[in-house]
Amino acid sequence: MGDSVASERDSGSTTLAIFAGLTMIGIYAIQFVAARFSLREHLTATDLAVLRFGGAAVVFLPIAWRGGFAGMRALGWRRALALAALAGLPYPLIINWGLTYAPAAHAAALCPASIVFFSFLLSRIVFHDGASRQRTIGVLAIIAGQFLFLAPAREGTGSVLFGDMLFIGSGLMFSTYAVLVRRWRADPVTATAAVVLLSCLPLPVLYLLAPSQIHAAAVGEIIGQIVIQGILAGAAAMFLYTYIVQQLGPQPASLFLPGIPIATVVVGMAVLGETPMTIQFVAIAIMAAGMGLSAIGGRIASRRLSEPAPGRS
Repeated sequence: MGDSVASERDSGSTTLAIFAGLTMIGIYAIQFVAARFSLREHLTATDLAVLRFGGAAVVFLPIAWRGGFAGMRALGWRRALALAALAGLPYPLIINWGLTYAPAAHAAALCPASIVFFSFLLSRIVFHDGASRQRTIGVLAIIAGQFLFLAPAREGTGSVLFGDMLFIGSGLMFSTYAVLVRRWRADPVTATAAVVLLSCLPLPVLYLLAPSQIHAAAVGEIIGQIVIQGILAGAAAMFLYTYIVQQLGPQPASLFLPGIPIATVVVGMAVLGETPMTIQFVAIAIMAAGMGLSAIGGRIASRRLSEPAPGRS
């Protein structure tokens, strides 16, 4: 009886985690497309960064205030500043800068793929993590897919290639952030709150010094970007990913990453009219397969490590 109840509870938790993952995919797809739309019309990369962290601060400031900022003090201000430099204000600025040159589908394909690749590489270097055959093949597929995706940009204008390189650089930044969070054993909510709140400090100066077109945008567009970039992408998506990790583990949680470029391509085609080339559709499929295979390989490796060695009870 007890085992049946526990099984039903686990099944319910898994179902909720799957819904959370699908919701997270939708949020990131909408985020990339919404950012590309506003960058083509009115807002600048600085404007979107201001709206992103201003909206996220609305969510995280009460959380930090309730805890008396004790979590951030325990993390340490030097570590908090390092995390903010990697995943805070510079991170969306670089992505939004890239979106002024390259389509949203490029960001949605290259950012997650770069995160998986650099996370694999840095984990091998920093933690000496082992790698299963599936994960190694998956990473090689990601590299092949990235080169294939970038091929048309190399033949065309240099501006698109520059945007693509910015997306890859942002993947390196976020991967370094994730490695440091693991190395310092930082609480995910505390680390994210520190990143958001510290990123808000330079926003007034940035807004005054950097180019801004926020006055040319409609009030509805500004409110929409606060909700999409700040509350949804900056706060809700982080909570959803944390929930998925808690319910399924970090490796199964990463299985949702391949859905982001696919969803973004569909939304981008419908909203922006941006249709990738055939070769880029193939590249997206290869990168998505590589990310999925890498995640499955990580789960297999984790399962093998948790199994007792032969002959042991």
